[in-house]
Amino acid sequence: MSKLSHIDKKGEARMVDVSDKAVTARTAIAEGVVTMAPHTLELLQSADAPKGDVLGAARIAGIMAAKRTHELIPLCHPLALTKVAVHLEPCAEPAGVRVIAEVKTSGQTGVEMEALTAVSVACLTLYDMLKAVDRAMSFEGIRLVQKSGGRSGDYRAPAAKKGG
Repeated sequence: MSKLSHIDKKGEARMVDVSDKAVTARTAIAEGVVTMAPHTLELLQSADAPKGDVLGAARIAGIMAAKRTHELIPLCHPLALTKVAVHLEPCAEPAGVRVIAEVKTSGQTGVEMEALTAVSVACLTLYDMLKAVDRAMSFEGIRLVQKSGGRSGDYRAPAAKKGG
């Protein structure tokens, strides 16, 4: 694609008209990593974090965020999502949590932004739930891993670099 779809001929932002697009099954998977001190990871895994169930809160926050993406990203279409799954995988090297979101719909536009929003908000929630013990946490590698459906076809990202 050589031009930006959200910019009109005058250079003004616009919501893309998808009314002529076919309704197809659409799926997107995104990922990201929250890195943290090993002690913070131990606290998370022991279920002893000051704010409670860290992974449960992050999972629900990611799901809710996917459903509200159109309210957060100005030119996104509201979509009837048929699946939102957020997986959180604690990992020791580097210490942190890998967040993976899968989003599905049958519609006229894709769900990449919904998957990326789910990952981003789940990462932010992990930070919020653990910041009392580790303000140095960081987010790495938030990206689209794969998508299927629609006019542009399928996409699969190259393998991620180690640690992010």
